[in-house]
Amino acid sequence: MADASTSPETSTDASTDASTDASTDAGTGAGWDHEVDFLVVGSGGGGMTAALAAHDAGMSTLVVEKAKKYGGSTGISGGGIWIPNNPTLRKAGHDDSRASVRRYLDVLTEGKVAPERLDAYVDHGPAAMELLDKSRWWKLAWTKGYSDYHPEYDGGRPLGRSVEPKPFDTRKLGEDERHQRPNSMKGPLGLWITAADYRDLAMVKRTWRGRWKSVVAAWRVSSNVVRRRHMATGGRALVARLRMALKDAGIPLWLRTPMTALVVEDGRVVGIEVTREGRTERIRGRHGVLLACGGFDHDPELRSAYLPEGGQADHSLGARENTGDGIVEGMRLGAAVDFMDDAWWMPSVEHPSGATIPLVSERAIPGQVIVATDGRRFTNEASPYVNYVHDQLEGKHLKTWCVMDSRARSRYPFAQVLPGAPFPKSFYESGLVHRADDLRTLARSIGVDEDNLVATVERFNGFARRGVDEDFGRGSSAYDHYYGDPNLTNPNLDVIDKAPYYAIRIEIGDLGTKGGLVCDEHGRVLREDGSVIDGLYATGNASASVMANEYAGPGATIGPSIVFGYVAARHAAAERVG
Repeated sequence: MADASTSPETSTDASTDASTDASTDAGTGAGWDHEVDFLVVGSGGGGMTAALAAHDAGMSTLVVEKAKKYGGSTGISGGGIWIPNNPTLRKAGHDDSRASVRRYLDVLTEGKVAPERLDAYVDHGPAAMELLDKSRWWKLAWTKGYSDYHPEYDGGRPLGRSVEPKPFDTRKLGEDERHQRPNSMKGPLGLWITAADYRDLAMVKRTWRGRWKSVVAAWRVSSNVVRRRHMATGGRALVARLRMALKDAGIPLWLRTPMTALVVEDGRVVGIEVTREGRTERIRGRHGVLLACGGFDHDPELRSAYLPEGGQADHSLGARENTGDGIVEGMRLGAAVDFMDDAWWMPSVEHPSGATIPLVSERAIPGQVIVATDGRRFTNEASPYVNYVHDQLEGKHLKTWCVMDSRARSRYPFAQVLPGAPFPKSFYESGLVHRADDLRTLARSIGVDEDNLVATVERFNGFARRGVDEDFGRGSSAYDHYYGDPNLTNPNLDVIDKAPYYAIRIEIGDLGTKGGLVCDEHGRVLREDGSVIDGLYATGNASASVMANEYAGPGATIGPSIVFGYVAARHAAAERVG
């Protein structure tokens, strides 16, 4: 029988050998290679939180990860967390009530999510964050002003409820640093910026605050060189802080250990089979198995089977290893699924190199419109990204172009190209970007109706001069304003009239899929008839979204993953005692 020790190829912590790790009992039980109280599949925010919650409740636990790097989609995200009434918000004096949060979620989810599940999210969210707050590594900041995505709804908050991790020096991870999943948030020469920093830096050509932040950024680069720090922000910082908490707790994390099957005895899930170091092993979870292994972001067959026309192509920003393993295994046991036709949609640019670049702030640029092939706008370009794509899919506007003038190009960043900097030659050669001296020529270049494009821009310019978008209400929400230009009457509207003009092709991307296993308020997976599959829990994108088809605010993907990971572990611990 193999013991709990492992090589650096499959573990990120040399301290997790048999002499120091109380979380695995090798060879316990007939046919088992390893055994723990609570077994976690997936090392994103939800999985690591669940492991910490299980440990806090006195259970032995183990995290197994399919990839060679830990962190999952959390590690390549912006790292925001939407959990109302958490300790960071309370310390900042953010006055919120349970009733307002619940009203907001009721409006948002439109009765598509069980009330008990919404109650669990609202009621256990603060406790989950309080548990994480016990760690010396857990340090967050309120992203004040980053609005809820629908602040106009009853219970919505214009100042926002999102928190983000404070920057973290990943050198503190030691050997684990090289096993952490990288992301694209790291700037040149070690430049690091938070979500709040980015908002200001996007206005470097427009505000004194933006200019000052550019000075701060330059200082950070110099400081990093001198101090030899490896600063991380966003999801990478969040995962690093969780990993440090796992290390302190002595919780083992095995990499390159994909789950290949759920093991069932007498109708109860009792463990999993994995492939580890080239051989099949069986790991028992005495009191439960949690699936926190993501959605079906990169499985072409599942995308084709479930996602709508226009959303089936893989422009996903989710972790590359997310291929729906947990969802498929749950379905084989008769689990119900929901929201399989939806995703955490994100308008994106497909870089000629193959990288997908999300467009968040870019759609709030004042001097631009996004049009379909008929040359007409179809929605508020600055709206929350999920809503934007829902409108796009509903209208079957599957090919779209962002049209802007040279004034907008000189003032604002776009797809990681700095304001005023020329688009790379490869952008033009690939057909991603087109440029022309007049709108009609631009329309012909991109295959858009000429008359309609000219008329669309003229109509939009009238709205810009008056400061009111009469067609789609762009700039009427605090969310729209967050990335807008504060120098303008309407931060999201400006005339498009300075040649040359540019058109950039926009793809339907996503941050991950929304559909997954239907769970109850305890995180237990349910069958089609509503009965519980004993021993099986799910969280994150392996589970059907508690947000239904909507998105509450920045971090409303990571927030529920953390909460229901915590809830599942606590429930398993209570069942053990019971």
